[in-house]
Amino acid sequence: MQPSPSAAQPAPDSRQLRRVAISGLLGTTVEFYDFLVYGTVAALVFGDLFFPQADPAVGTIAAFGTFAAGYLARPLGGIVFGHFGDRIGRKSMMLLTMVLMGLGSFLIGLLPTYDAIGVWAPVLLVALRVVQGIAIGGEWGGAMLMVVEHAEQTQGSRRGLWSSFTQLGAPLGSVLSAGVVTLVAGLPDDDFRSWGWRVPFLLSIVLLAVGLFVRLKVAESPLFAQAKREPVDKPPIVELLRRPKPVLLAACVGIGAFTTQSLLTSFMISYAVDEGYTRPQVLTAVTVASCVALAVLPAASALSDRVGRRPVVLAGAIASAALAFPVLALVDSGSPGLLILALALGHGVAQSTMYGPLGALLTEMFGTRVRYTGASLGYQAATLVGAGFSPLIAGSLLASYGGGSTPVSLLLCAGAAITAVTVWRLRETHTDALDSPAATPALEGTPR
Repeated sequence: MQPSPSAAQPAPDSRQLRRVAISGLLGTTVEFYDFLVYGTVAALVFGDLFFPQADPAVGTIAAFGTFAAGYLARPLGGIVFGHFGDRIGRKSMMLLTMVLMGLGSFLIGLLPTYDAIGVWAPVLLVALRVVQGIAIGGEWGGAMLMVVEHAEQTQGSRRGLWSSFTQLGAPLGSVLSAGVVTLVAGLPDDDFRSWGWRVPFLLSIVLLAVGLFVRLKVAESPLFAQAKREPVDKPPIVELLRRPKPVLLAACVGIGAFTTQSLLTSFMISYAVDEGYTRPQVLTAVTVASCVALAVLPAASALSDRVGRRPVVLAGAIASAALAFPVLALVDSGSPGLLILALALGHGVAQSTMYGPLGALLTEMFGTRVRYTGASLGYQAATLVGAGFSPLIAGSLLASYGGGSTPVSLLLCAGAAITAVTVWRLRETHTDALDSPAATPALEGTPR
């Protein structure tokens, strides 16, 4: 059993925990703002601006292909930043990843289009996406570990709730990105295509400045400072590759949440517009769903502190599978009100229930000296499969089968099924202590 938080803990630790939680929230907000702005704009205009010689359907697929390129780089970022985060420290990596993320998004806003520089436009776009992907590959792990490891010292029994601050960056980034894109999408079409689409990317520099200001004030993880004194023989990635099962399980448990998120946000914008909805209607639905997630996500995380991570994530996966066909039927109805209801149920409730406890669960699956690498690699592999490829697969299937929402519903069910089966195989970890330097203390013995 993990130790209870002590009432005698000095006040500065509690203040530091709040500061670290805000830092984690800002970091993941920048992460999801950058990626969701890209996914939204890619769905709306990137096919024409960067791949103008392609058939419209092929252009959309190519635009989502550049979206996937960023995800392909994320596991590499998890390994690189995870290695140095486990060896040098969490804080320095958090600062570096935030700078790379924010600048990458800002530079995308300055890119010339295909009409200006030809083939170099998509080449540079992919290059910046890869840089962003590498940075984001290390961002989540550093932010989440800092929060959970600080919480272990003062609020150990509420690790799930505190981890939700970092997870809240997903819906908050979605709200901000959808809100900003909604404003510029209301411009005349020519203005939006010439300069309006750049505004959301350029505004990311503001989030970057605020995030860096907060992160410079946080202290290093106390658990890492303690574990750093222990001798280390091998790099973290070598330790994990010797026993790859925890990383594979960590990746599989997150696939459902990221498949649902990607298909019901970035991909849904393109799909719903093709179904006859206006851009503001779709973006409004995404914004409402994200606002619902802002309430559901911390509630699910807090519940996982009481009943365990497994039952909460499993409930979210079952709900996501059960709602897959009804949600797409509501979208296909053509009603803006039912579109809002569909995304609120599928993304705001089901996805958030899966996603909320995920941060605490993944950090509990690894020991302190390999936690940054292990949690990052598992998380980013899940994003690669679940979020990186699902829009590309869905777009390709729709193009091949001439429309119809069945392929999208089946992809939602498949992602949820992978998460459900994996969670069923895991052992409950919400009462485990985090102070073990061992490689994978949460998975010793037989799963479950």
